[in-house]
Formats: sequence, structure tokens, C-alpha cells
Amino acid sequence: MGRFTTITRAGTVAGSADDIVALLASTRGYTEINPYRTADPKLVIEPFGPESGVGAGFSFAGKDGKGTQTVAAVRADGVDFDIDMGAMGRSRQSIDLTPGRGGTQVTWSAKLDAGNNPVLRIFGLVANKVLGPSLETGIANLAGRDWR
Repeated sequence: MGRFTTITRAGTVAGSADDIVALLASTRGYTEINPYRTADPKLVIEPFGPESGVGAGFSFAGKDGKGTQTVAAVRADGVDFDIDMGAMGRSRQSIDLTPGRGGTQVTWSAKLDAGNNPVLRIFGLVANKVLGPSLETGIANLAGRDWR
């Protein structure tokens, strides 16, 4: 039961890496493919900061909790997000992109930081089963988008 747990999922998306980065770095764009919004249509999202790029983000409140998500880095090959869910912990999500045949390979990872919280460290043991499907939904939402 270590301090950090990483969950990763991957898939292929028809969009170009440039188009995917532009979508993900934008609060409005990310909201379109947000896997938690798919699971919870009543999810409340309140944007803050710039519309796109580092510092763009939103607060959220829904059936799975409340917190904030902020764009931490925008790279040519992906976007990183800092997620803060208060007592439920913090995580860094990275969506990495690799152009390839038939589209762009998307690797979506969440690195959870349990700190010294024993409950969160125990959660790390089941985090892959609990959070993995959300990452899969996010990739499916990206793949289901019309990239023309």
C-alpha cells in the first residue's frame, strides 16, 4: 500500500494529436468528453480561469464527489490535469498522444497521491477497478467524436 497508484487505459482516436490537444486544453472541449458527465448527466460544472491552456479549469459537484480540475500543462503530445477532491485526495491525470496509422493512440493515466492517509492507501488497492472504467469512457467519448 504505497503512497502513489497509477491507473492507465489506452485506445485509438481518429482525430489528429493537434486537434485532440486543442479540445482537451479547453474547459468547454474537455466538458464535451468528460467521462464523469457521461456517468452523471446532473454533474454541475463551473468554469474558472482562462478558457483554454494552463490554468483553465472547472469546479465540479456530482454523485461521485466534488472538487476542481485544472490544466497543469499543455504539450504537443498531450495535456496534464491536476485534480483536487479535498479529503478524497489529489491526482494528476495525463492524456498522452502518439500519432499512428488509423489515428492517434491515446493513453489516459491517473496518478493518485494518498499521502499518509491510510484509507486512501487502501483505496489504491481497488482504484484500477473503480477508476479504470471512467478512463475507458473518456477515451470512448474522444473516439466517438466527429473529427472532420
